[in-house]
Amino acid sequence: MDGFSFLVRVYYEDTDAGGVVYHANYLRFMERARTEWLRKLGFSQRELRERLRVLFVVRGLRVDYRAPARFDDELRVDSRAERGRRASLRFLQRITRPADETLICEAEVGIVCVDAMRFRPTALPAEIAAGLFPPESESP
Repeated sequence: MDGFSFLVRVYYEDTDAGGVVYHANYLRFMERARTEWLRKLGFSQRELRERLRVLFVVRGLRVDYRAPARFDDELRVDSRAERGRRASLRFLQRITRPADETLICEAEVGIVCVDAMRFRPTALPAEIAAGLFPPESESP
């Protein structure tokens, strides 16, 4: 999967009484990966809100859970972005356990870019789009 990879460690607080990662915590891991991808591109959450005056909100979500992750596992969250309409995009995310390449879960996350003051959809800033969707390199 092209895009961005982020490693996360499962802590005791991430697990349920059975010692397995609680299902909602996978969404937290995916959120962290999307946030760190933006940070790597040079956009902190504060900068999005204060300078660019936008926020990203989750519009829709589909998750398929495939295998359990447990306390102290290291997980890799792979993320890829797809263009949507002018104010939206979709992230395809997969969580795997690198130690044995087990697929833990996959998700499609629909995101809408909104004006930070009015909470109305607004165009994805060009500089963010350029980072998430770099132009294809031209063949020689």
